Amino acid sequence: MQKISRRNFLAASAGAALGLAGMRAAIAAAPKPSNDFDFVLLGDLHYDKLAHHDMEWLAREHPGDVHQVQNYSQITRDIVPGLFQEVKDVVTSSKVPMPFVAHIGDLVEGLCGTPELAQMQCREALALVNDAKFGIPFQMITGNHDITGPGAADAYDSILCPSLTGKVSDPKSASYFTEHHGMQFLYFDAFRPSSLDWTEKTLAGRTDKPLIFLIHMPVVPYNARANWIAFSHANEADKRKRLLNLLGRHKAVVLTGHLHKYSTVVRQTDSGPFVQLAICSVIPSASVQPKGVLTGIDQYTADLVNLEPKFSDKTLDERRALLESEKPFIRHFDYADATGYSVVSVRDGNVSVSLYNGLGRRLWKTVDLTGLLSAA
Repeated sequence: MQKISRRNFLAASAGAALGLAGMRAAIAAAPKPSNDFDFVLLGDLHYDKLAHHDMEWLAREHPGDVHQVQNYSQITRDIVPGLFQEVKDVVTSSKVPMPFVAHIGDLVEGLCGTPELAQMQCREALALVNDAKFGIPFQMITGNHDITGPGAADAYDSILCPSLTGKVSDPKSASYFTEHHGMQFLYFDAFRPSSLDWTEKTLAGRTDKPLIFLIHMPVVPYNARANWIAFSHANEADKRKRLLNLLGRHKAVVLTGHLHKYSTVVRQTDSGPFVQLAICSVIPSASVQPKGVLTGIDQYTADLVNLEPKFSDKTLDERRALLESEKPFIRHFDYADATGYSVVSVRDGNVSVSLYNGLGRRLWKTVDLTGLLSAA
């Protein structure tokens, strides 16, 4: 056996130590797995065509919606194809993962008049999404228009819901729960009685991971239609309190639509604060500009009803009272009549949103949503 000199042994040992140190340094310098990701957020598309409606039925049963159907049909024809192409471009050019596109409800206009027409509308809306070829899932929650009109709820449940909500966690509800890169998402169906109980049970065992809560109807009122919120009726006061405290307890980022306006609100609850972002994707023209901008909690008063002075005189006192009762709990308030799409960014559990107005990738503003929560 060949003898190893002391000098050679020490040299070999030093080399091994240097090699181990080098390995450790290389491991330390290696890029860590990133949980950063973005997703596109759309709201209230109201996909529609005149051929989807029994117009005689609509004029007879919902005369106030005839002009709305005509307007949404025109936007579907002239704006939505460009919007979907822009969303696809945003997805394909993203420098971070984009696991899905989210839609906040009212994908279709509903009010078709017959079950057959409702099924046609839902099938064509699904084809529109599939033909866009985003390359990632398109996930949505239930809006009131999605289930309004003869046969609309059945068409939604049988055609849109299985394809565009992912795995439905509760067969009696279109609510569901997902997780992406350490961020938890709860899609809340505001139109099924079982949703709140299911949500409480689902969140009871969750970790401290950040929560994004998607719901079609706002939780916090922020404009003239203050009574168009989840659990707004007097006999639902207990449910509203449960939902508010649930969101505060989990410091939720709430994403919502329904009112066709932009707003960011931080709302304090007995269990903590949450932040609510409202957007709209009913885009009347590609070059539309924000208007009616309000900023600051001093702007959050009962006089928000004056944003729409002709809206429902018979509920004016109720709406003013709702806004007045919410005011003591508001910690941040922004509002605008603005429409487009948004890109929500998640970085190390922090959530911000970039709001694009109209079409043409025109960035309007960026809001640090979790930063607003931390400041509350």
